[in-house]
Amino acid sequence: MEAAWRLADLVHEARRAAALAVEEAVVGLGTLTVVFDPLAVDGAELAAALGDLARRVLSGAARARPGGAGAVGGEAPFEIPVWFDGPDLEEVAAGLGRSPAWVVDELCASALRVAFLGFSPGFAYLGGLSPVLAGLGRRHRPRPEVPPGSVALAGGFAAVYPQATPGGWQLVGRTGASLFDPHRPPHAVLSPGRAVRIVRARDEPAPPPAPPRPVLRVGRGPSLVVEAAGACTLVEDGGRRGVAGLGVPRAGAFDAVALALANRLVGNGGGEAVLEVTGRGPALRAGGGPVQLAVVGDPGRPGAVDVRVDGRPVPEATVVSVGPGQAVEVPSAGVALRAVVAVGGGLEVPALFGSKSADLLSGLGQGPLRAGDELAVGQAGRPRGRIRFAGEAGGDVVRLRVVAGPEAGPLGVPAGEWTVAPESNRVGVRLTGGVAPAGGITDVVSRGMVAGAVQAPPGGELVVLGPDHATVGGYPVVAVVARADLHRLAHLAPGRRVCFEPVELAEARRALGALDDAVASAVSGWFPTVAG
Repeated sequence: MEAAWRLADLVHEARRAAALAVEEAVVGLGTLTVVFDPLAVDGAELAAALGDLARRVLSGAARARPGGAGAVGGEAPFEIPVWFDGPDLEEVAAGLGRSPAWVVDELCASALRVAFLGFSPGFAYLGGLSPVLAGLGRRHRPRPEVPPGSVALAGGFAAVYPQATPGGWQLVGRTGASLFDPHRPPHAVLSPGRAVRIVRARDEPAPPPAPPRPVLRVGRGPSLVVEAAGACTLVEDGGRRGVAGLGVPRAGAFDAVALALANRLVGNGGGEAVLEVTGRGPALRAGGGPVQLAVVGDPGRPGAVDVRVDGRPVPEATVVSVGPGQAVEVPSAGVALRAVVAVGGGLEVPALFGSKSADLLSGLGQGPLRAGDELAVGQAGRPRGRIRFAGEAGGDVVRLRVVAGPEAGPLGVPAGEWTVAPESNRVGVRLTGGVAPAGGITDVVSRGMVAGAVQAPPGGELVVLGPDHATVGGYPVVAVVARADLHRLAHLAPGRRVCFEPVELAEARRALGALDDAVASAVSGWFPTVAG
């Protein structure tokens, strides 16, 4: 487990190597997952450079981690009081041929230590279980939501779920201990190397308080007042960078192409904060001054989104001026499922970890908007004229290009047509009905995850990770959606059919370059446009 702590040094080294275009570095169980921009650096060169760093760090030649593992290990164990009434406790005990009391005694007797952080903010992987408990696997089908404070076992570790998230571990109890504070550094209460002891709680813990919702402050300038929130309306931007090592997802707009196009239309930088609407969109009213806005749905299937100003239809993907008191509605995103509403100057809401984005996995950011919210609008630039984007239409069956995942060798890439399940959201798109990968692999070592990873839990479904995905996971990854197709995941409504097309890394890189070129040249002219 010490090797897992020392891999954390590689995170610092990789992040310092800005010339290598490293976006994230996530420590897992004896692994380091590095996310980088494939258009800015050659993957083979990056792998070679990180290999050299790994050999130096793990041999003790690199700079010691601040504080040193010994200093952390010398602290008194951090005690977590647990009330043992988890829904899986009896099943776990029966599977081991033991009693629930024996499982509790064994867990409380374990000398635990934090191996690494990941999955969700503050989620600490606690090693040091006895061999019997360490042999417990994950559930065959992960739960769509695990209550915050749940104490769980799986894959050789114990852990506490700090937030309400999906999860596939065995739930044996719950605690009221708070392990993550997004507003106070160092944010995570537990750090790699820290000793932990689980003890029986004397009293049943109270439900954890809901995280405070950031206050929206509006100045004297233009704003948008939310009169009806819609099904799920979120503030999103380009997402968070460099904090996945704390378990904080990147989040950001599900469709990064729509984000860039809409922002460029209204004269913003490509990553400014927008509204992301899902299904039924919001009703907004302009206040404090005029604004220019543009709504973009699926760039590959334009015209699906219903947009209205004072009840009159206006075109999608077009700059529209809205004066004070005028109403803007997005009654439906149609077959696009999701759309972005960009406003000249961007939306001014509190930032957290360098981003204004809402994150449905961890609850960071503003969260779904509510009626009465007022969103300040920043200083507007000069809006543009039109979009001409030759994106690929989805068709009846959406084709997703994928590269082989780590478990593609023994399990194979999923074949056939798959259907999007209703439980899909920004955390992950669940797929059913296709030809599931076959093989004996049900768990793998916990390691860093990326958006687009196609996980294959043993229950026979697939989960394609979205922008709010857990940063570490332990289900087999049989494929990874090419970056050029990631934006298409945002428009997969329940019931849509999907198939996977395996491609080589070089082809995936060429496709991303072509997409970047198409986005860069898609917006032209100046507002207001002149007919003809």
